[in-house]
Amino acid sequence: MPAPTAEQSTAVDTFRRGDHLVLQAGAGTGKTTTLAMLAAGTTKPGRYIAFNKSIANDAARKFPGNVRCKTAHSLAFAAVGHKYGSRMNAPRVPGWKTGASLGIALNMRVRIGERNVTNKALSYTVLRTVTRFCQSADRTIKRHHVPRLRGVEAEDLHAQLVDIVLPYATKAWDDLQNPQEGVVRFDHDHYLKIWALTEPRIKADFLLLDEAQDTNPVVEQIFNAQRDHCQLVMVGDSAQAIYGWRGARDVMSDFDGTQLALSKSFRFGAALAEEANRWLGIVDSPIRLTGTPSVNTRLERLEDPDAILCRSNVGAMLEVMRQLEVGRRVALVGGGDALRALARAARDLKAGKRSTHPELILFENWGELQEYAEYDPSGRDLLPLVDLVDEHGVDVILQAVDRLAAEQGAEIVVSTAHKAKGREWASVRIGEDFEEPADQEETDENGEPLPGDIDDAEARLAYVAVTRARHNLDLGGLSWINQHPDGNPSGKRPPQDPEPPAGWDALGPAPR
Repeated sequence: MPAPTAEQSTAVDTFRRGDHLVLQAGAGTGKTTTLAMLAAGTTKPGRYIAFNKSIANDAARKFPGNVRCKTAHSLAFAAVGHKYGSRMNAPRVPGWKTGASLGIALNMRVRIGERNVTNKALSYTVLRTVTRFCQSADRTIKRHHVPRLRGVEAEDLHAQLVDIVLPYATKAWDDLQNPQEGVVRFDHDHYLKIWALTEPRIKADFLLLDEAQDTNPVVEQIFNAQRDHCQLVMVGDSAQAIYGWRGARDVMSDFDGTQLALSKSFRFGAALAEEANRWLGIVDSPIRLTGTPSVNTRLERLEDPDAILCRSNVGAMLEVMRQLEVGRRVALVGGGDALRALARAARDLKAGKRSTHPELILFENWGELQEYAEYDPSGRDLLPLVDLVDEHGVDVILQAVDRLAAEQGAEIVVSTAHKAKGREWASVRIGEDFEEPADQEETDENGEPLPGDIDDAEARLAYVAVTRARHNLDLGGLSWINQHPDGNPSGKRPPQDPEPPAGWDALGPAPR
C-alpha cells in the first residue's frame, strides 16, 4: 500500500468516524487504491460493489479478506437469480417472434405520423420498455419507460406509441416472473429487478459502491436502502457520468453524506490537468485536478498516436477505414460487431428491405433515411453513416471490419470514448466527430452560425476522452474548444465588450 496523500488520509479518517461518505475521484486519482486503504483500517465485514465482473475480480486482489468484492448482479443471482436457472442462457430469438408470442400479429402495422410502425418495431419497443423498467426504481411499468423511436420523437406521436406498447410490456413482465417457463428471453437485468422488488437487506457493516456516477436507479435504490444498518461509501467521478442513455444517473450529487475529493492525478502531468479542468469547469464539477510533477504530458499534434478516440460508432468506422487505407494494423476496442450491424442494416435499407437495427428500424428504405439524416435535426448524427455508405458502399465497410487486428498486435487502436472509459494510453488523438456546437438561430457578419452552448453530456464525454492520455494528447476534433467562449479553464464566458450607447456609429471605434 503506497503512502497516502493528504486527501486519502482525510478519507480514511472520515471513514473511521463512521460517516456515510461520497468520494469524488477525478481521472487517474487512485480511487480503488483509496477504497482499499479505507477497508484496511477495519476488521469489520464489508462489501465492495463493482460496475462489472472484471472490475470486481481485479479489486478482490487489492482488498483485505474482510471485504467481499461482487457486482450487484452477483448479489442478486445468489439471492433470487438462481431460481430462474432453467430460463437463463435460452437460445436467442428474434424480437418479432417474441412479440408474436405476446400477441403482436406478424402482419400488424400502425401508422404514426409519417412512419409505418411494423410488428418488428413494436416488438423491439416492448422489450426495450421492459429493460428500461428493470433499470428504474419504479415498482410497475409506466409510460416514461417506453423509449422514443427515430422519426416519431414528437410528444403526440410518442403518446400514440405508448398506448399501443404498454399492455404488451406488462404482459412481457408478467411472463418474466415465472421461474419455470416463459416466452421472453430471461437475462441478468430481470433477476436484478426481481431481487430489488423484494427490498433486500445486505449483510455487511459497510458498503463501498464503485463507479457510482454510472449507477442506475435500481442499484441506487438497493444501496440507499441499507443506510440504517450499514455505513455507505460511494466513489466515482460525476464528470464521467456518460451512460445516461442506458439508464444510469449520477447518484453522487444528491447523496446524504460527507463530501470529499481526490484531485491529484497520477496518470498525467500539469498540462493535461489544465485541459481536464477546462471541461470540469464546463460541467460545473465540484473538483479540479492537479497533475503529477514527475509526469511530462504535452498537448501537441500527433501523426501516429497509440489510440484515436471517437464520439460515435460511425466516427470509429470512418477512422478505422482511414487507418486501413494508409496500411496500418488497426484494432477496435470492443470488436467490430457494432460496426458490422450498422453496415448490414444499411445494406438492408439499400435493398429496399426494412432493418431490425434499433437505430434504423422505422425507415422503409435508404432514400427515407437519407432524407431524415439530411433535413431532420434529430437525424444529423446519422449523416456520417449515410455519407460513408454512399461514398464507399456496404461491402467495402464490411471488408474493412473483417481486417481488424487484435490489440496486442495492432499499430494503432481506435475506440469510442464510451468504450475507452477506464482505459489509458501513452498517446491519444481525439477523433474528428467531436463537432463544435453551433447556434441554430444566430449568425456572425458572414452568415456563419455562432458557437452554441456545450451540452453537458457532450462535455462529460470530452472530459473522459482527453483524460485517457498519459504523455501526449492531440485535441484533434476538440480543438474548437480553444476558440469557444466557454473554452477557458474556469469554464466561464470571458468578459464581453460593453454594448455601444444608443445612436453610436457601429463602424466607429468601440468606446473604452
